[in-house]
Amino acid sequence: MKELTVEAEVCNIETVTDFINSELDNIDCPMKTRMQIDVAIDELFGNIAHYAYESGKGKATVRIEFEKNPPAVIITFIDSGKPFNPLTIAEPDTTLSADERKIGGLGIFIVKKTMDSIVYNYTNGQNVLSIKKVLG
Repeated sequence: MKELTVEAEVCNIETVTDFINSELDNIDCPMKTRMQIDVAIDELFGNIAHYAYESGKGKATVRIEFEKNPPAVIITFIDSGKPFNPLTIAEPDTTLSADERKIGGLGIFIVKKTMDSIVYNYTNGQNVLSIKKVLG
């Protein structure tokens, strides 16, 4: 397991993505899987940066770990911002045109569809959101 703690700012999405991708390089992660993980990082860390801290200032930790059987990556996002479970957001009506849809929720919807599991807990004053992606 490795982790990185940075300021929860949009400008650090690239730092977090580079950190995760350097670990994925070590295991020869398939490109499609890496792209799906990158989209999830952008969405989840971006949401923390935009919404977690009312003062606009705070830190976020991103942890990566691997499972062997089946081979999978687990990425966990931890912040001390206001409690927020993105899994409770109603799924967008994708049958509507982009102009007809309400704003918001599409990013989380995409993450739900591309990851193999997503788990949220609020523990010890922290939001803890883990995504798991089976490699292959």
